[in-house]
Amino acid sequence: MPTPTLLVLDAEPLPRLGRLTGRARVEHTDAAGLAERLPRADVLLVWDFTSRAVRDAWPGEGPRPRWVHTASAGVDHLMCPELAASDTVVTNARGIFDQPIAEYVAALVLAMAKDLPRTLELQRERTWRHRESQKVAGGRAVVVGSGPIGRAIARMLEALDITTALVGRTPRAGVHGPEDLDRLLARADWVVAAAPLTEQTHGMFDARRFGLMQPSARFVNIGRGQLVVEDALAEALARHGIAGAALDVFETEPLTPDSPLWQVPGLIVSPHMSGDIVGWRDELGAQFVELYDRWEAGEPLANVVDKQRGYVPGH
Repeated sequence: MPTPTLLVLDAEPLPRLGRLTGRARVEHTDAAGLAERLPRADVLLVWDFTSRAVRDAWPGEGPRPRWVHTASAGVDHLMCPELAASDTVVTNARGIFDQPIAEYVAALVLAMAKDLPRTLELQRERTWRHRESQKVAGGRAVVVGSGPIGRAIARMLEALDITTALVGRTPRAGVHGPEDLDRLLARADWVVAAAPLTEQTHGMFDARRFGLMQPSARFVNIGRGQLVVEDALAEALARHGIAGAALDVFETEPLTPDSPLWQVPGLIVSPHMSGDIVGWRDELGAQFVELYDRWEAGEPLANVVDKQRGYVPGH
């Protein structure tokens, strides 16, 4: 049996794939060379998970990879009609980012409740200004997105004694359906967006939804930037319709220096780093090698994405 060809859409630093020596013919490409190399590949590793090159380069008819793995939780950057209609299996990095993102959300909740951004500003100004902060225990949160990341966030918030409701695509035990979202938003102190990007979730946090929230509520997005209508969020903050927000993902990344979001009062901006802890790339590489072991042995792959829904179902 010929040695399979593994094509890697590169990003620095490159993945550590030493365990595949002799088991795969590893080739590397950038976005410009992807279309030419794709038909000759058995497996595609989308290591550059910020690139949208796969959407443009994916072949319609003819040879194509049998398996595509993206080193990310989201798959919207690579999914296109031709890939969705093909028999190519798509897997993602589910499980790598759950706990780090949950910790990051908890940090944001505590930072906003305890007014830490203002404390740091006053320290730089050498200004002593006593203030009162908010108690988080006993509050209410809504986490939109009931996958592994959303569930990890809910567990972390509940550890802070925040009563947390999960909202998913379909209602089930412990998970509310979309029809409950508006009612839950109206009572929440904390709203966390952790949903995948689909046709149903695109722009779901708009002026109407921000208008439902309490003036004391705070909003966090660690899901996908396109879940939020950014102008509507900026307007809600400017008119004190909500008390604060934190965005780790944006409609266009990186956020340009002239973006008005940098100066929106009450908004914390971070550069898509909520899941990126020391050693995270090594974890991503090790996960792919473990999946390759299964693929090579003809065993069922874990983390298989439903290409129509845009996420791993059943969780």
